Amino acid sequence: QLLPEITRHRRHLHAHPELSFEETETAKYISECLADWGVEHQSGIAGTGISALIRGKSNTKRTVALRADMDALPIQEANNVPYKSKNDGVMHACGHDVHTASLLGAVRILHSLRGQFSGTVKCIFQPGEERLPGGASLMIREGVLRNPKPAGIFGQHVHPPLQAGMVGFRPG
Repeated sequence: QLLPEITRHRRHLHAHPELSFEETETAKYISECLADWGVEHQSGIAGTGISALIRGKSNTKRTVALRADMDALPIQEANNVPYKSKNDGVMHACGHDVHTASLLGAVRILHSLRGQFSGTVKCIFQPGEERLPGGASLMIREGVLRNPKPAGIFGQHVHPPLQAGMVGFRPG
């Protein structure tokens, strides 16, 4: 049911890519989506990072985190699609637009199901994955993994060699 909406998010993000630690419009877009859906969130972590909380029906200490990166690369897009990058010399060539759109979709689904699970899901939109020192380390330093502290974190990345519908996991 949400596929058209998630596709719109992905295409919007793809058309408006921003380099590491410059994701101001991306962060604004994500924050507006979260606010429209009534999702509790904090913006401005490590500059443009965002952390959203989806609290289940009972207030347990169980928390899991989901993470997506949202920066683009300094590459000129040569594709000729309606949602081609509008930012000269900047492109989502590594799938971060997909990661962000997928996490927005997960937030939307989990928020609608929050009355059916216990615990909390923390959703982290990370800036600066492509540039050192890396947005993850800066967000952690600023406390993104506290209050509540997740027992585990899942970070996704598209992997074209896997068939559609397949998921790969590895520890770490």
